[in-house]
Order: sequence, then structure tokens, then C-alpha cells
Amino acid sequence: MIRSILAACTACFFILSSASIAQEQSRAILVLDGSGSMWGQIDGRAKISIAQDVVGELLKSLPETQELGLTVYGHRRKGDCSDIETIIIPEVGRHGAIVEAVNSIKPKGKTPMTDAVIAAAEALRYTEEKASVILVSDGIETCNPDPCAAARALEETGVDFTAHVVGFNIEDPEAIAQMRCLAEETGGTFRTADTAAELSNALAVIATPVPAPEPEPDPVSLRAHAIDGRNGPRITEGLIWNLTSPDGAILENQAVADIRTELDRGEYVISVLRIADETFAERRFGIGSVDKQIVLELPEFRPPATIEGPATAVAGSTIQVRWSGPDQKGDLISVADPEASSPWINYTYTKHGPLLDLVMPSEEGAYELRYVSSDHRKVLATQAITVTPVEASITPSDTLPAGATVLIDWIGPDYQSDVIAVTEPGKDQLINYVYTKHGSPAELMLPPDPGAYDIVYRMSQKNRMLARVPVTVTGLQYSVSGPASAPAGSDVQIDWAGPDYRSDIIAVAEIGAGDRKYLSYTYTKQGSPLDLTLPLEPGRYEIRYILGQDSVVQAVTEIEVTEISASLTAPQSAPAGSTIQIDWLGPDYRGDIIVVSRPDDEDRSYLNYSYTKEGTPLDLTLPALPGDYVVKYLAGAERKVLAISNITVTEVSASLSAPATTPAGGKIEVTWDGPDYRGDIIAIGVPGENYLTYSYTRNGSPLTVTAPGQPGNYEIRYLMNTDRRVLTMIPLTVQ
Repeated sequence: MIRSILAACTACFFILSSASIAQEQSRAILVLDGSGSMWGQIDGRAKISIAQDVVGELLKSLPETQELGLTVYGHRRKGDCSDIETIIIPEVGRHGAIVEAVNSIKPKGKTPMTDAVIAAAEALRYTEEKASVILVSDGIETCNPDPCAAARALEETGVDFTAHVVGFNIEDPEAIAQMRCLAEETGGTFRTADTAAELSNALAVIATPVPAPEPEPDPVSLRAHAIDGRNGPRITEGLIWNLTSPDGAILENQAVADIRTELDRGEYVISVLRIADETFAERRFGIGSVDKQIVLELPEFRPPATIEGPATAVAGSTIQVRWSGPDQKGDLISVADPEASSPWINYTYTKHGPLLDLVMPSEEGAYELRYVSSDHRKVLATQAITVTPVEASITPSDTLPAGATVLIDWIGPDYQSDVIAVTEPGKDQLINYVYTKHGSPAELMLPPDPGAYDIVYRMSQKNRMLARVPVTVTGLQYSVSGPASAPAGSDVQIDWAGPDYRSDIIAVAEIGAGDRKYLSYTYTKQGSPLDLTLPLEPGRYEIRYILGQDSVVQAVTEIEVTEISASLTAPQSAPAGSTIQIDWLGPDYRGDIIVVSRPDDEDRSYLNYSYTKEGTPLDLTLPALPGDYVVKYLAGAERKVLAISNITVTEVSASLSAPATTPAGGKIEVTWDGPDYRGDIIAIGVPGENYLTYSYTRNGSPLTVTAPGQPGNYEIRYLMNTDRRVLTMIPLTVQ
């Protein structure tokens, strides 16, 4: 049996070395089984010992020029499918190192033979170079679920990969099938060592090298496709191909987009038929030693189509066009310049029906109506059409005051989005405009600045100007006047003169600020004089007449805004949540308030407030928490602080007395003492949650509160109305 194994392994190595006589010598790795099953006995000796002897004898017979490496599996750890190690990489002159490494193997673990072959293949760079692996194993794969699939993957991705497999002392049919598949899927040899005689006869055949066949000439690649017309696009569908040689048909009636095949040297004929119009092209050619590329030109394909429209039309008008044709997705009906490269000026899609609306070009001249296919924009049908001039006229008002909205009489086509507009002389940029769809006369707003302008009729298509009339916009008189000075934040009366256009305003602004930067304003539609609120900050300001159009300042006068003051009288201290009276003096502008806030709060942030319109003194409710606070007079929408007074809010206390237990849903009598502020309540709730039932302290002491309907542990609380602060609480058990 030992001699049989030796013979099997020798045959595999002989295959490698003999093959290298006729071909470039391949690099190889011996993959050796180091799994625990290698301690099994054959003729009284451990399999691993036999393998060690076999490898030693084999390496003596191989030339030192053979590049050989060693991969072992299952030799280091028990139960570990990743226990795979390439101990010796393939190099010349490593035979002694391989023998030494093999002799040191102590079998331990599982049998990941497939992954070991993969690891050896990767070490050989099998995807880049010719590579061979010799697997010596005694058992079934115990890790990789599909050795056959792995072998096929190695064969498909490798340059020239081969796995030879030697199994010994194997009786399991599944193990034999796995090893055979691993070898045969990669073009290798599989042999077992069951008896010396059988193995010797088999290896005698394997060891005999097969003479290399005479090299045959490599076939030549043919690539052929068809194009639609001279220099046209490639045709990708609807073709029938035939390819013949003197010996007969090679490809017959192939319904494919193009031809890709390999041919031997010789003479051939290739032809293509387009099914849609039965046009045909043919080429006779020869094949030598270089690849062949053939392009067959078919006549340009034009599906049948018709187009019908009027012989003449006015520039910019919409006509109706009747058509017939393939109506493929993206097909369109267009009007185009017959001398231009573009297939359209305006267009509409055929998907909208057999009778379509089509807008004519904006300029007069000779044009074409076209059916344009989505297939590379082929023109399938045409009809000549003459576009005649379109006319328009403008009659402006006699008087044209700056900024005014005036009536403009016009005549024109009134196409969609046409406008009557005002521009600078000779320019096309619109200053103001109105759509012609609103009728004639048009209401057009003139620019705010006097001077020379043009009033135009502009056609929406290509922004073509159909009519232009020069006009002069005249200036207007503007003025504003008011008091020389007034208190900050007060309302002053302003007299003004001006056109009172829509959105014109009288505004107050800082001196030198931009036209659109003002502090407060009133519309001129309020009449003259009108009320204007001044800023709260003292200083010099401007009163302005601002035109609503473009916010242009037309008149200015200055005003001095003088300082204002206020005073507060409040108690130095008061209980938390109480309502105190505040005496105050101040401007009492609309929206002025007296507030209480924390000392470090911003002016617009406060806790409670009262309007000064309530008079003096007024009531102010203090915060629920004790501490230091301030009372402020805040003026106007800007909330400017005019006066401030400090106040200390002192703690308040309360007490409760009630039975410790009560029936669910029953009435419980509670005796209490506390501030009794408006809205204060005695309540019952679950600890840490909102209250469930309550009664107002205004009902007196004692008062009754309804107990919750569910038994459990609750609290009786005294809650201030302000912030619902809890002043005290006692436990309550509901039974």
C-alpha cells in the first residue's frame, strides 16, 4: 500500500515535470493533508508518516530547477477551518526545506482541503500565471460546502490553472466524488491508492506524456454591423444577417443587431436585410491573419408620412397642421428654416393628435412644415409655407407724468404673453410692462424719473419689437413739511404734496440712510396732513416722501427728535404672586407697558405686564418665586426702557390639614392657610404628575375636594394661580 501511494504521487509530479519539457515550466505547490485523520493506520503505519516518506522520495527524483512550494492544512489547531498555511512559497532549490517542513507536521484539526487549494492557487498568482497544485488528502471536505463550485471558479478565473488530486485509503463515495470533481473541473488528474497493482497500471498511463499537437493557425475575429445611410447611425434592430463560404452557410437568417464570430482563412460573403423596408446590402471579403471589421450601408430609412397646412400664415400666429406617420414616441411636427441645420424653430409633438396647433416664426420669410422622426431626427415629410409680416401700432396718452399709470392705446396680434412696455430710448430692456391680454387701452406705469423713453409693443416670441414710439416723461412737484422738533416716539402731523400714487409713503429715516431704509411710515392715501410716529431714540432725522415704485425718495425735510422720560413708584418688597400697585409718569404711547422681569433679562423679555392705558396707578402681578426683580416702563414697539425700579419678592407660605385616608370618589374636607390669591386652588394628584381634582381657595377654609376614583397614593397640594407653584403638600391614601 505504501508503494502504491508513492507511485501515485510520483505520477502527479511526473506530469508536472514532463509537461514542462514542451512548454514553459509551471510553478507548483504541494497541498498536504495535516488533519487529525492522518493519524489513521495503513499496514500498521500512520498515514502522516507514510506521506512524509512519500514526499521525501518524490523530491529526490525531481530536478532542482522545478519551482515547488508547500501548503498544509489542519496541522496547528483543532476544529478551525481557517487552519491553512503556505509554509514554502514556490522557488527553485527549496526541496530540502519542503522535506524538513513536511517531517515536522503533527496532524490535529479539520479538513478544509478546498480552501487550501484556493490558498495555494492565490500564492501561485493563478490569475496572472500558469499554475499547478498537487493535493494529497485522505478524507472528505469538512469546511467548504461545495468543492466543485470552487474548482469551477478557479478554472474560470485562472490563466491556466490545474489541480491534480491523490487520495489514499478512501472508501467514502462522497469524498471520492469531491476529489474527482476538484481535479476534473480544473483539467487535472485524480487517482486513488487502493492497491499497488491498480495504481501502478493507472500511473503508467498518466506518466506517459502526450505529444503536443501540431499548432493550428488561430482563427481571425470578424465584426460586422450596418448603418442607416451614408455616414448614418448604427442600426441596432430589425436586421437579418447571412454569412457564407464556398463550403456553404456559416450563419443563416440571424436576427441580431451585429455579427461577431471567428473565421479561418478564406473567402466569404456577408449580407444584411432590413425587415422594415426590405432593403439589402452585401459584401464579399477575404480573411487572412488580421481581424476584420465590416460596415454595410443600407439606404436611409424613411417611414411613410404626410403633412398638410396652409400655404401662408402671419408671423407669430398659430396654425393647424394635419399629419399622418408612424407617431413614435418623440415624433414631432415643426416649422423650420429650410436653409438652417436645425430641424425646427417651433414644434409640437404628434402624441397630441392628428390635427395640431403650431406657432409660426416671429419673422416673415420662406419656411417648411416638417414631420420629424425621433429616430435621429429624420425628416419624413415637408410642405413649404410663406410667413407674412405682422403689424402693430401704439398711441400714448397726451400727458405722461413720471411714476403715473397712464392709458396706452395699441393695435397688434395680442399673442400669448405679448406686452406693452416702457424702455430706455432704443433699448430692449423693459422698465415696466403690462400684458396685451388685458386689452386696449393698456394701463402702463411710467418710470419715476422724468426724461426720454420709448413705449413699445413687444412680441413674446424671440422678444421681437413690433412697434416703438418715443415719448417724454415729465416731472412732478413733491414736498413734505412738519414741526422742527417733537418728542421721541410721538405722533406728528406731516403736510405733503405729490401725486399720491398707490403705495407712496411718508417715512422717517436716519439722515443719509438708503432710500429703502426707513424706521416708520404712513401711506399717502391717508391724506394730508397725516400722522407719522417718530423713533424712540433722540436725534436728527429725515421726513421723506417716497414713491411706491422703486422706493425713490422725492422730497425731504429734517426734524429734531427730543428725549422723553418716565418715572415709577413701586414698593421695595412684596409677597410672591401678589398684585401690587404701580404709580407712573410717562408718555403713555400706544402699546406702552409696565413690566416685572429678572434683573438680567433683555428689555423685550419679561414675566408679567400691564398696559399704561389702564391708568396710574395700575395693578401688576409679581412672579411666583421669591427673589430680586425689576419693574420697568417699556415704551412703544421698540420696547425702550424709560424707567426702572428694583423690587424684592418675598416668600409666601401655606399649610394643609386633612384626613390621611379617604374612600375612592368620596368627599374630603381640607383645612388650609395661605395667600388665597385669585385662582389659587387646593388640588389632589399623583406624586410627580398633574392634579386630578381641585377646589378654589375662594370657597373658604375648610373646603371639600372630591377624591380620585382609583385607589392609590396621592398628594393634597396648595397651588398658587401664578405659574401653578406648589406652596405645600400632604400625602393622601385613597382606599
